[in-house]
Amino acid sequence: ARVGAIVFVAVAITATAIEMNRKDVSTDVLATRGRPVTALDPLTAELLRCSEIGEAGTRDPGCLKAWAENRRRFLGRPAPVSSPSPVAPATLFPSAPASAAPIHKDSAPADVTGPAMQAEPAQPEVR
Repeated sequence: ARVGAIVFVAVAITATAIEMNRKDVSTDVLATRGRPVTALDPLTAELLRCSEIGEAGTRDPGCLKAWAENRRRFLGRPAPVSSPSPVAPATLFPSAPASAAPIHKDSAPADVTGPAMQAEPAQPEVR
C-alpha cells in the first residue's frame, strides 16, 4: 500500500509539473490576433486611439464623443434622436444693444511688446 501511495504521489507531482510548464494557448487570443482593430468596431478603434494618446484624450472632442457613446451603450440607453435643424443659441439678454456684445479674446491683437522671460542658468546643488 505504501509503494502504491508513493507511485500515486510521484505521478501527481509529474503531471502537475508538466501542466505548469505547458504554454497557455487561448482560442480568444488567436481569434483576435489576426484581425486589425478597425475591423472590430469603429468605436473600439477610436477608444483604442484615445487610450494611446494619454492625457491629451481628455481634451480631444473625438475622444469625448467616443467615451459618451461607450457609456451610452454600456448603460443600455437608446441612441439620442438627432434634431432635423440646428437650434440657435439662446441669448441671456435679448433686448441688449449690439454694442454691449462681449469682446472675445480672438478679436483683440496679442500684446507682443511685453518683456521676454529669460531662463536662469541652472545652479549646481550644494551638499
